[in-house]
Amino acid sequence: YHSFNAVIDLLREAAMDPDVTSIKITAYRLASNSKVINALINAARNGKVVVVMLELKARFDEEANLEWKKILEEEGATVLLGVPKMKIHAKLCIIKKRQGNKTIQYGFVSTGNLNEKTATIYGDHCLLTSNRNVMADINRIFHYLGNWKTGIRHLHLCKTLLVCPLNMRRVFIAMIDREIRHAKAGKKAGIILKVNSISDALLIHKLNDAARAGVEIRMIVRGIFCAMTYPKKTKDTVSAISIVDEYLEHARVIIFHNLGKEKIYISSADWMVRNLDHRVEAAVPITDPAICTELKDIIHIQLRDNVKARILNNEL
Repeated sequence: YHSFNAVIDLLREAAMDPDVTSIKITAYRLASNSKVINALINAARNGKVVVVMLELKARFDEEANLEWKKILEEEGATVLLGVPKMKIHAKLCIIKKRQGNKTIQYGFVSTGNLNEKTATIYGDHCLLTSNRNVMADINRIFHYLGNWKTGIRHLHLCKTLLVCPLNMRRVFIAMIDREIRHAKAGKKAGIILKVNSISDALLIHKLNDAARAGVEIRMIVRGIFCAMTYPKKTKDTVSAISIVDEYLEHARVIIFHNLGKEKIYISSADWMVRNLDHRVEAAVPITDPAICTELKDIIHIQLRDNVKARILNNEL
């Protein structure tokens, strides 16, 4: 796995770059002596607009995040505190920079926290990108986070990112339905799912429908696992493992076969009701061929694990 230093370097260089005008970022869990926060403080001191969505309800990190709130505000950063009865769990960053007469935007969408300490023991994926459609959706999410009292309409404008609590479950169900149609038509169909936990009844029932239709389903689920891996007559099409080893498997990756034109997403959300209905989460499609190949290589190495993998099935 790659070093997390690239993310720290990105923020540090943005903080120092005289052409960078603003940095907006979400923060859920931070290191005790956070290099991320230090970079944002330097950016604010250098006259840049700094907006930090700081989740005060991050379990076990409430006190630390309150302290970070105080420090950031003293340095002139704007701190957003989220939406009532909703946790902000999406891992997003957008940086705006002047380039001649134009403004360019770049940043990232990640599956893991911006915590350089846990990044040494957690396995996650972070997409660094300047894709205009992705950047436009990140802007829309931040607009919602700063103006949630006006309603959720800004999230409805997202066209590339899948966003909770709005449309992530619905889109994934539609994609599973498409694999079911392909299987029933006698074509190859498959789903690979890697998440921390799966307990959402609607998605589990839909996966079982897919299994009965002949869709090959492979799952890597480290934690909570409420899916039946072997519904009747699907013994050969469904398998699931949990990998617990030196590094904590924290990434969420979803791959739909899509007749060979695979649809691949990385996401901050597990397939749980709390994530899909009660948090702001984001999943981003991976379209770059080289990155898609790298992601699939990692996933297929894990699917072949015969040392640290535990088989998840219906045996008690």
